[in-house]
Amino acid sequence: MTIHWCGTGLSAIPGLRRLLEAGEDVCVWNRTVEKARETVGDLTDNIKAFTLDDLTEALRANDIVVSMLPGDLHVPLATICIEKGAHFVSSSYISPEMAALDAAAQERGVCLVNEVGLDPGIDHLMAHHLVADYRASDAYDPTNTISFLSYCGGVPKHTNAFRYKFSWSPLGVLKALRSPSRSIRNFSTLDVARPWDAIQSYSAPLAAPETFEVYPNRDSLPFIEDYQFEPEWRLKNFVRGTLRLNGWSEAWAPVFAEIETLSGEDGDKRLKEMSDEFWDQHAYEDGEPDRVVLCVSLSAERDGTPVYDKTYALDAWGDERGSAMARLVSVTVSLAVQSVKNREIHAGVTAAPRDPKLVEGWLHEVESQAQYLAIKSAV
Repeated sequence: MTIHWCGTGLSAIPGLRRLLEAGEDVCVWNRTVEKARETVGDLTDNIKAFTLDDLTEALRANDIVVSMLPGDLHVPLATICIEKGAHFVSSSYISPEMAALDAAAQERGVCLVNEVGLDPGIDHLMAHHLVADYRASDAYDPTNTISFLSYCGGVPKHTNAFRYKFSWSPLGVLKALRSPSRSIRNFSTLDVARPWDAIQSYSAPLAAPETFEVYPNRDSLPFIEDYQFEPEWRLKNFVRGTLRLNGWSEAWAPVFAEIETLSGEDGDKRLKEMSDEFWDQHAYEDGEPDRVVLCVSLSAERDGTPVYDKTYALDAWGDERGSAMARLVSVTVSLAVQSVKNREIHAGVTAAPRDPKLVEGWLHEVESQAQYLAIKSAV
């Protein structure tokens, strides 16, 4: 069984090196071989120039393909894996096109594992842990009123006036600001056209409690079922969202105002120009530490009185091991690879596992990658 790790960008290296240092049989694929050699050449010389055709030819049954490549390649790679009887792992959200491969993957007996990075990924593990913990607690009652929140953000360790820094092209962040979201707030579905219309303050229970700005992103509602909430549970709040430093909305107000006016091809062109400008002005310097904050909370009330309230909180920053974001994304991917190899994940299209043994094992490894990881109870 060979692990074909495709892509050696900034977010890929710690997990890839972890697999190589563990003695796994890894073939590294990258569009530019020299760039791959710069990052892992001290550990392996099994490095090849990536093309779909060459990877397809090299792939054998039961091999594992890891895609740290752009998202538009995930489905083509997963399709090739089904044809070859190989497995697939990525950190990206499960797209409708990926989900559509589930039946074929199950029939072929192959795993197509996605959403095993930071967010999505570690946040799922925390949610599964808290839901299981709540169900097993004395506080559990199906008539309780439930609130759930999950906020994650990459922020600069050292605050700047812009309240943000970029590890790679800002274009993705700018495009996300044009995306609507759905969540539940105060028992009702909240549809938001733009993130800045729903910014709230959030106090994170870190080692030293800290306040951030947060807002919902994407569509939170499908995760109600994914996290195995019961249909009869009374949901007051349910949101998965993004976390930013205090002052971010004020610093970015001119950005919001301009994005609101953009549309069509001209708008896309202007977004690209803004991305280039921000990359020049607000990219991380070499060796400058980033920071990742992730908080996942589950609370329950009975007759207006809190009976369960726990938060899984993570705080990590760049150090001599490199970027916090890269560690948390790619090391979690490497854990998924090893779980597939050990036949701990079932066939078909799946996200981060619910199995308690895997959840606790993965989170134990995550703890070694973060400077702070704890469960705080407010009841």
